[in-house]
Amino acid sequence: MSFKGKVVIVTGSSSGIGAAIAIQFAKEGANVTIVGRNEVKLNKVAEQCESFGAKCVKIIADVASDDAAKRIVTETVEKLGQLDILVNNAGIAKTAFLLAENAVETFDLVMNTNFRSAVVITHHAAPHIIKTKGNIINISSIGGLQATATANFMPYCVSKAAMNHFTKFTAKELAPHGVRVNVVNPGPVKTDIAENAGYVPQAQDYFWQKMKEGTALKRVSDPEEIADLVLFLASDKAKAVTGSSYVSDNGMMIV
Repeated sequence: MSFKGKVVIVTGSSSGIGAAIAIQFAKEGANVTIVGRNEVKLNKVAEQCESFGAKCVKIIADVASDDAAKRIVTETVEKLGQLDILVNNAGIAKTAFLLAENAVETFDLVMNTNFRSAVVITHHAAPHIIKTKGNIINISSIGGLQATATANFMPYCVSKAAMNHFTKFTAKELAPHGVRVNVVNPGPVKTDIAENAGYVPQAQDYFWQKMKEGTALKRVSDPEEIADLVLFLASDKAKAVTGSSYVSDNGMMIV
């Protein structure tokens, strides 16, 4: 699949799934805008993208900021000339029980980062994507499809359920303009999530082992597997696919 001449925005692309998506697009010829809060990690991703000859715009930003969301789109079009594909990937996994003191604060933080930011960025990006007849891919989670996590994951899972529904309505609105919108719902993917949560190496190993045991295939995906699916959905091979939800979870939802 070649994306030569295409311009792609990937939010939350300083590591993990977002980084893998940005690098894979660059490898296939696209120019990319990568967005994240960790400048050191973002620079490493930019180096990998540029090693394939891609133009790479780096934006250090908190996507939950409306000004930042608008700036991400504006800078992309100004520096790269157009916008073909938007991947709304940025997200956090803060937890809180409903009866906890910080329940509402945590809920607002997670919803603003995981969901509202995607709405704002898509609002600003859509007119440009309509011009190029491009497409949008949202990254959700199987947590948005069923309540299998512990109760304190409610804010995260609700944000992902909202993302799934948002995808369908956006697909419905933009279809007459020739724009496709789809959502990917990953299960466990080996990223730095356990490390970022402060787990010591032994605890990280235990965390990923428990994730494996919770799947039918007894494995955890690599970020590149999700990137492969995203590139398929963004390509002409998926030209009949819109408003669809794709699950890649190693069979976790059937266990």
